[in-house]
Amino acid sequence: MDSYDIIIAGGGAAGFFTAINAAENNRNLRILILERGKEVLTKVKVSGGGRCNVTHAEFIPAELVKKYPRGEKELRGPFHKFMTGDTIAWFEKRGIELKTEEDGRMFPVTDSSQTIIDCFNNECKKLNIELRKGESLKKLQHENEHWKLITNTSEFQAEKVMLATGSNSKIWNMLDKMGHTIIPAVPSLFTFNIKDKRIEDLAGIATDAEVKILDRKLESSGPLLITHWGMSGPAILKLSAWGARELNELNYDFSIRLNWLPGRTAEEISEELKKLKFSISKQQVSTRPQFELPKRLWHSITAAAKISTETKWADLNKEQLAKLARELTSAVFKVNGKSTFKEEFVTAGGIDLKEVDFKTFESKLHKNLFFAGEILNIDAITGGFNFQNAWTGAFLAAKAMSQ
Repeated sequence: MDSYDIIIAGGGAAGFFTAINAAENNRNLRILILERGKEVLTKVKVSGGGRCNVTHAEFIPAELVKKYPRGEKELRGPFHKFMTGDTIAWFEKRGIELKTEEDGRMFPVTDSSQTIIDCFNNECKKLNIELRKGESLKKLQHENEHWKLITNTSEFQAEKVMLATGSNSKIWNMLDKMGHTIIPAVPSLFTFNIKDKRIEDLAGIATDAEVKILDRKLESSGPLLITHWGMSGPAILKLSAWGARELNELNYDFSIRLNWLPGRTAEEISEELKKLKFSISKQQVSTRPQFELPKRLWHSITAAAKISTETKWADLNKEQLAKLARELTSAVFKVNGKSTFKEEFVTAGGIDLKEVDFKTFESKLHKNLFFAGEILNIDAITGGFNFQNAWTGAFLAAKAMSQ
């Protein structure tokens, strides 16, 4: 039976980050990464559309934790020890410069996730970290002060074990039998499927909007993207993350109310429409967009308000003005189903956070058993926040494991 100081199950971002930091902390450690698949870092490869959204340019821990629907309270302490700035410095030290985009997302300047993958692989070679692919963990048990790991092909022994296996139901079942409480997984980041004439020819249009789920306390605002299957963009994805469990209970069958003019009420817009009726009375309503809305969207909104293409502002009656104000500020759309956001699949669920010591990311139930990444019941909105959780947890666990 091969014996190691540290074995990490999971060849993803959290697993590699743990191994590299632990090896740097103590060069005498024998460290092994076990990956069940034929490839490692597959999620890193597809993240950010293949560019790898490494982190987010938010440098205040109290603000950063607000991006986590699950894990906000638990991550406060860890973020004071390893934060966004530390992530940037970590990669810079290894020759990888990150850039910040307008929305705060941070990517390698190469715009390629392969840059991050190559970095991790090179660091592992340099630090003599062993990697075995095609090793699926089947059993984990504590024997004679050591952990015994049985895979589909081999048996291993280690003093300390890290599970960074993501939302792997088989590993969760294993931990459940070991006494850990597992919160059932539900999708967290997803787009809304909507079939509605008002948006059926508007795919690709993006604009700011306020979105509220009817009969729920769920609402958000920000950029909204109309797609071929419905709606996406940060405003929708934030709702999907914060409402992950509620929307799952509704079987993704609910209605949303949209305000295409964030921060403005129906009453305010009604007054502005009345002024337009007189100030541009001879102009056709549908041909000249108002409120800086995209032209195709404006045309669709006016059509929904039963305003023909020939109608001039002067010809609008009270009913049409009222309907136009409603379509602009409180349009209701029926959602029926969801779609995965790009190729990124994030779940809410995992190990109950009460059973983890967030100073070290060690199990409170089993000594020398550590966790990092999505195996925990922690998830965030889109924008690099899920990776930041992985880096922080892996860094602190590595520090504890290497002592």
